[in-house]
Amino acid sequence: MWNELGISGGTAIIILIALYFVIKWAVKNGIKEAYGAITGKKTTEDIQNEKDLKELGLDQEDQ
Repeated sequence: MWNELGISGGTAIIILIALYFVIKWAVKNGIKEAYGAITGKKTTEDIQNEKDLKELGLDQEDQ
């Protein structure tokens, strides 16, 4: 099937792996956004990221 499209097996595997991670990232961010909208709370990952940004002096609240 892939050969009919002009795609070799290795290229197809790389494309499928990349697609897997893109979908995984999108689902993770969607769940985090829905959690925040429903509960009004931030996830521990978001809290840690904000803490790290403040330590580096890159927080957006100052701008």
